[in-house]
Amino acid sequence: MSETPPDDYRLLVPRDWFRIDLCQDRWRPQLKLYADRRAAAHRMPSATRAELWKALRNVTEAGAAKGALEIYLRADTAESAVTPVSLLVSLMATGELPDGGADSLAELLAGRHPAATVTRPEHPAGPAVLVTTAESLDLYVEIPGRRGFLHLSFRIPVSGSTGPMGELCRAIGDSLRWSRT
Repeated sequence: MSETPPDDYRLLVPRDWFRIDLCQDRWRPQLKLYADRRAAAHRMPSATRAELWKALRNVTEAGAAKGALEIYLRADTAESAVTPVSLLVSLMATGELPDGGADSLAELLAGRHPAATVTRPEHPAGPAVLVTTAESLDLYVEIPGRRGFLHLSFRIPVSGSTGPMGELCRAIGDSLRWSRT
């Protein structure tokens, strides 16, 4: 693995996942568009529509405040109107982390999340840490050149991390590659 920092990353995400770039100031209208489309497709009552908008806005605002780069949204099932599957992509700079790379991060995360399963899987993009709960997968992949980690945070509220959607999320995570110009 090269120690030269990459210029960017690539992820293979299915086309039916709605992508919102959180680095742009216009993410709120894009998020509203997703919520409105979802509500219209399922003929949601106004209270459910408002609940969907509030839940999505809260998750996205929290991610954006912590430096998230983008969010992807997809409905797990037709019944999951208010609880879409989400992928929040964030950058974790080295200054936010303990020294020692992926091994130290795995120890830190295991202490913070005792009910979760923390593993160090082989990943094609480099050293990685995977934190799994019943409804989530958090993949941290070390950025070459000791620049921190790219954090892929999947939330899978309906089918859970062990179902088919969980497998799809793992495949998306495994597709991560670094790119250089």
